[in-house]
Amino acid sequence: MTHRIAFAGFRHPHIHSLWRVAKAHPDIEITAAWESDAATREQLSAAGEVTITHENYSDLLAPGVCDIIAIGAVYAERGALAIAALEAGKHVISDKPICTDLAELEKIEGFAREKGLMIGCQLDLVEHPSVRKLQSLIRENHIGRVCTITISAQHPLRYGTRAAWYFEPGQHGGTINDIGIHVFHLAPWLTGSQWEKTLLSRTWNAKAAATPHFQDCAQFYGVLENNIACFADVSYLAPDQTGYDLPNYWRITVHGTRGMCEISYGSSEVIIATDQDSARRIESPATDTPRGYLKDFLDEIHGAPSAEGLTSNVVLTASRLALEAQQIADKGAKS
Repeated sequence: MTHRIAFAGFRHPHIHSLWRVAKAHPDIEITAAWESDAATREQLSAAGEVTITHENYSDLLAPGVCDIIAIGAVYAERGALAIAALEAGKHVISDKPICTDLAELEKIEGFAREKGLMIGCQLDLVEHPSVRKLQSLIRENHIGRVCTITISAQHPLRYGTRAAWYFEPGQHGGTINDIGIHVFHLAPWLTGSQWEKTLLSRTWNAKAAATPHFQDCAQFYGVLENNIACFADVSYLAPDQTGYDLPNYWRITVHGTRGMCEISYGSSEVIIATDQDSARRIESPATDTPRGYLKDFLDEIHGAPSAEGLTSNVVLTASRLALEAQQIADKGAKS
């Protein structure tokens, strides 16, 4: 079965990875592309990878153009684009976050359910080999019952280099919704326990002093089923030049009743130490090929969703939890 996919927006570089994967997929045909921003259209033309085919987004939604809309626009625009696509009977796959407002999420969820349409998202952190090995160690009970998860996801701010719209009022939608959504997907996936409640959530402005409305620091704490506690720091405080290479870029530490295990995104080492070990041990990352978010999305469209894959329900749940945590932080910042 060939899927016809149209791309709506290229303002965030993540969408280019979906473009390349879709272009190489034997069952996907890229039929159209649209971008509202003139400067971005010029950049795309100069790069030569993407050809813009339509001037108006509404034309992408016309019958026969596509059956899937892929969204990579400015964060604040994504909800409206997704809602319009669902109303037109199109499946939607988006870079994260899929929207920046709980009311928009309600509409997305409602239209998807009503019309039998699927929602995909580029939540690809769980595809990393070390992250998948971490899940195996946890699920195979090497460290006993999981008690705590501590996540450091410090990102470089790169003010002046990062896309300028990030720092424009109303365009970003919040650091927890931007980065923290990965945590709300990752923690249940690692442990098999669902997120129950966010207890504390805070954002504030620190490094991005030139744009005081931009809350570049973000932390939250919550509880999963089986009394598992999770703390996450998803701030934009990592050094600009080396931030993606340092250990605190997606450093995930899990403690259980019989030991602990830890990974860092930029390292191939998977560390484990149990009560019986006299020294820490190093495990190798997973070597199998992950299913991937695109396969999960297409399989659900075909009516055969993976039992633990990235289904529409998983995407919508992680999105809701991130938006609720962001809302808690926003209310705290105003009080």
